[in-house]
Amino acid sequence: MGGQYKITGDKYPRMRPVRRRGRVAFAAVACVTVLGVLGWGTLQLIDVFTGGDKASAAGAAGCVTTARASASPAAAVLPKPGQVTVNVLNATTRSGLAQKIADELKKRGFRVGEVTNAPKEYDKKVTGTGLLLGPAASLKSALPVLGTQLPGAEHRADAAREGAAVDLIIGNGFKGLAKRADADTALAKLTAPLSTPAAEKKSC
Repeated sequence: MGGQYKITGDKYPRMRPVRRRGRVAFAAVACVTVLGVLGWGTLQLIDVFTGGDKASAAGAAGCVTTARASASPAAAVLPKPGQVTVNVLNATTRSGLAQKIADELKKRGFRVGEVTNAPKEYDKKVTGTGLLLGPAASLKSALPVLGTQLPGAEHRADAAREGAAVDLIIGNGFKGLAKRADADTALAKLTAPLSTPAAEKKSC
């Protein structure tokens, strides 16, 4: 071999390859940099498209909605027991039952009108605990108040009936008036003002 290398003996000169380590390192750094820039750009795009939703969600989470209850005067039209006149009519075969019920209603503050047997059209024909009967206006006034004393009784209006008095017709299924404490609780709930939601208020 000519040139500056001269082969002598059994040893050969070592041929050194061109060093490429620097280029490889540079290429690796460049790739990492490009990937980093692409990743950062992707994150920025995600923030741009979802940032508004996050902000609105955070704002919604920070807002508190409160509603105040206001009293409704609807129940105020109901009469008190002392303003309700009750005729107690016995439609059963048990004698003296009408007077017994009338005396108890008096103790509970009701006015008592007639105390007698039920007319023929109802006599022994009321199968339930009782029938509360009155003029049309009583369906939303006197009958609900009287109904607290005899739960389960049927409420019925007679459009042709005049006056304000109502009838308590004792039926064959009658076992007694409601306990006074239970009746008082039911009456208190019935006449209590109803709570209705008022305007809502938001605080953020």
